[in-house]
Amino acid sequence: MESFVDKVAVVTGAGSGIGRELAVQLASRGAHLALCDLDATGLGETVERCLAQDRPSGPARISQSVCDVTDETQLEQFRDRALDGLEAESVNLLFNNAGIGMVESFIHGDRALWEKTFDVCWQGVYLSSRVFVPLVVASDEGHVVNVSSINGFWASLGPSRTHTSYAAAKFAVKGFSEALINEFRLHAPHVGVSVVMPGHIGTGIVANSPAIATGDPAVGALPEVAERAAAFRNEAPTSAAQAATTILDGVLAGQWRILVGDDAVVLDQMVRDDPEAAYEPEFVDRLIEADVLHTLVQ
Repeated sequence: MESFVDKVAVVTGAGSGIGRELAVQLASRGAHLALCDLDATGLGETVERCLAQDRPSGPARISQSVCDVTDETQLEQFRDRALDGLEAESVNLLFNNAGIGMVESFIHGDRALWEKTFDVCWQGVYLSSRVFVPLVVASDEGHVVNVSSINGFWASLGPSRTHTSYAAAKFAVKGFSEALINEFRLHAPHVGVSVVMPGHIGTGIVANSPAIATGDPAVGALPEVAERAAAFRNEAPTSAAQAATTILDGVLAGQWRILVGDDAVVLDQMVRDDPEAAYEPEFVDRLIEADVLHTLVQ
């Protein structure tokens, strides 16, 4: 794919963070958009930003839907509204971006919260792919982009915190995406795939995740949550806009594996160099000494 001009792009989790920046930058590069999120207000703000972009072609066509990506029926409704609103019969780009990040123990934690995180981060990718990949295959030129994480190759936030649900889901996303490489070569050679593994990106995921997981919007505004969320966002070495640029440039370059942020690049190499030590406390000490993920690991 050489350009996004007049391509039809689906972005899940487009109401904030990386999803919002993907939508805005796709709009500025000439794409037409089908956007979804659970947050209607945030999604509306994203659409306003997209419509304000200067474009290399005519006005953008944009469809927006409030949608829970763990619900296949809602995803099918999102698909049908998008095709109707965009007057399209196929989709060129699918960005499976929606996700939440809860730190919940498998042994002692709340099972419902554990499973909610897993369902959004993995089941959301799987179900969205079931709904939209046939439309990507039906296009003349297509690409599927699945957002995993550094926790898709390093299942840890340090020795004092559990991270089983999120890491398991992101490993699943990574494995699914890599398996699709050969699947598409065999059955849809005009479709590419990329798995995205961001490091620490300055988004609102710390505040948004508890609200989505519990169904209580007020949780994200609690002082202790708000303080952690501000630190996570403000101390991040990579912004959501920078992340989106890296992802979109990687898609155009045909990269199947897109690491986002210098921290992701360094951590990836450290795990590859010494995989047996990756979960030892001393490994985290080396990360901190290398100024990698120092705001995440404990």
